[in-house]
Amino acid sequence: MLQGLYRGRGLSRADLSRELGLSRVTISDVVGDLVEEDLVVELGTRAVSRPGKRATMLDINRQGRNLIGLDLSSSRAFVGVVTDLDGAVIERAELDIPKAHGEDAIVAVETLLADLIALAPLPVIGVGVGSPGIVDDQGVVLSAPNLGWRDVPLQARLAEVCGLPVAVANDANAAVIGELSFGDGQPDMMLVRIGRGVGSGLMIDGRIVSGARHSAGEIGHVASGTDESETCVCGNSGCLERWLAIPRIDAHLADPSAHRDAVLTEAGRRLGIVLAPIVSALNLTEVVLAGPASHISGPLLDATQSTVRDRILADTHGDLRLRMTELGHDLVVLGAVVLVLRGQLGVS
Repeated sequence: MLQGLYRGRGLSRADLSRELGLSRVTISDVVGDLVEEDLVVELGTRAVSRPGKRATMLDINRQGRNLIGLDLSSSRAFVGVVTDLDGAVIERAELDIPKAHGEDAIVAVETLLADLIALAPLPVIGVGVGSPGIVDDQGVVLSAPNLGWRDVPLQARLAEVCGLPVAVANDANAAVIGELSFGDGQPDMMLVRIGRGVGSGLMIDGRIVSGARHSAGEIGHVASGTDESETCVCGNSGCLERWLAIPRIDAHLADPSAHRDAVLTEAGRRLGIVLAPIVSALNLTEVVLAGPASHISGPLLDATQSTVRDRILADTHGDLRLRMTELGHDLVVLGAVVLVLRGQLGVS
């Protein structure tokens, strides 16, 4: 019922009865309980042209509760927001973490979370977290090397500290969920995050693809060509991150002999080489890129598009859309908020 109201934005009890296939008595009882809990509000009556009692319109109480979303993926700072149920940001906070590692990084997350809870003007339904690394279904960060985390039960620990429901997911998976709910994303989609590293979230039929070991979408260390290049931190050569991660692009651009468009075009070509077989194998309708527009839009995006299209069958994948997200730097925190909406209210 809440999902119908969340997406319907104004339905009557009779509308809900028809939509859900439940009796009006049952709908009225449930609506009464939700109104009493202040999760549903009455908007007034619907204007009608024919005689008869006018229906009272209902909506989810979009400004009646707060949600908290955290993004732990930046190397510079942990970022968090307080939102309403529509994902509108009410408060924002961040905590610099230039040297946070291991237990210190966990304490930093707890500190930021406490600050956000104090900033929330309304009762908080729950907390969503987008974390770097490999995260299992229970919110355990199995591996996040940049933060020095291995087998950290982040979800359970934060829930114990704050006393609220907490959901933790990989940051790229949170991002693709945010793009679907608050952006222009499609149910069959791949979202590639380009930053300090390169990762992606995969969604098929509106559901996240996690993989057998919770690491689906880890494309940063896939070889992007057969040529030998400098060795990656993983020990292999030719990894996509060596061409596409923002620090690597900046390093190439710092070479006085480098031509900016050529560097960005080559990075886009390498990404296209990696994406083409994924698009073909999964028959995706959309690939979304997320990261600094200064680097991605223009030659890099153009080269990615042309390379992918040159390597897939037009008859089968001709409707593929490849674009940048419009949600900007809030993409992960909004996806984290959706984790809470899904888990606590069953809406997205």
